Amino acid sequence: MISVTRLLCDEIGPQDHLRYSWRQRDYDTTLEANLSRRPIVVWNSTKACNLRCIHCYYTAKAEPDPRELSTDEAKAFIDDLADFDVPVLLFSGGEPLMREDLCELGAYAVAQGLRTVISTNGTLIGQASARKIVQAGFSYVGISLDGIGETNDRFRGVEGSFDAGLEGFHHCEAAGVRTGLRLTLNKHNVEDLAAILDLLRHEGIPRACFYHLVYAGRGQRMLADDLTASETRAALDMIFDRAKAFRREGVEIEILTVDNHADAPYLLRRVAREQPERYDEVLALLKANGGNASGVGIAAVDHLGNVHPDQFWQHHSFGNVRERGFGDIWTDLSDPLMAGLKDRKPLLRGRCARCRYLDICNGNFRVRAEAVHGDVWAPDPACYLTDEEIAP
Repeated sequence: MISVTRLLCDEIGPQDHLRYSWRQRDYDTTLEANLSRRPIVVWNSTKACNLRCIHCYYTAKAEPDPRELSTDEAKAFIDDLADFDVPVLLFSGGEPLMREDLCELGAYAVAQGLRTVISTNGTLIGQASARKIVQAGFSYVGISLDGIGETNDRFRGVEGSFDAGLEGFHHCEAAGVRTGLRLTLNKHNVEDLAAILDLLRHEGIPRACFYHLVYAGRGQRMLADDLTASETRAALDMIFDRAKAFRREGVEIEILTVDNHADAPYLLRRVAREQPERYDEVLALLKANGGNASGVGIAAVDHLGNVHPDQFWQHHSFGNVRERGFGDIWTDLSDPLMAGLKDRKPLLRGRCARCRYLDICNGNFRVRAEAVHGDVWAPDPACYLTDEEIAP
């Protein structure tokens, strides 16, 4: 996750300490340091969803899986996370509001000392549910809109989902919970990007995360729908330009990009051109962030309790929280993938291994490399920098 507002506009965001302060100033990337890091945990708490998004990495369905963690099992899992000093628990799905015990579990996690957030499509958030979200202590609600109006509705498979999602923002704002917009960039919606940025300002939405497509779940069928390198650059340039414009105009909107760590060197190169006096500062922040953190600073647990390197790697599990504590699973290096992700640089191949920006990208998404090349350690095919730009 790259905070454009922090790095390009020199504005500190509410959760920047999670991105830039976990590591000591010597930027230690050794296996020992990575083992000591506590991950943000994404819990795909249910398979059920009321929408049918074409890019859903979780391949959600209309009905819940009867095998999903019960309320008592979920509380035991939350106890494990608290014992392991996990900083944030993100309730995702499917659609997490399809779980009737969502707010009960959120309140329980807060009582155990966890910061809790929700990732939702927003269509099920009414006045009453927004108040329950606040009462449960959730500090943030990320709502996905993947385009304006019909673009979003086609992408998400249900007519009216744009209007319903926008109402979700309004209800959260009225109840007093902080919200942010989430959008996954692809050929279906990139032409709506300027309108989405306008929407942020018009609706007073204080935060936006622009995600790159990851080829997982139903998203595996969207390889041809991903942006080209030149399209990605154009989209990032627009996002960067608007973030700077918001800052100049005194509009407080936090802008982030997610799921393509080539954004870090791309932004750094822009800083070198436009703000050379800040180059060392921004480079230090990006080194502290460390790039892709799958298997290190981000973890995923599915609705059955299986532990994954991140939410997109549902086909590989390290163990199940019904059988072992989360901390025991997360620090067990007997699985070659877990060991590799925690000390990946010697394993990377091709242009990733030779890249001058490896310290701030960390090889990008290994699951995308596996999806395209069948090799976890091959170059990430979504890197949009040229060989000349990444040359040592």
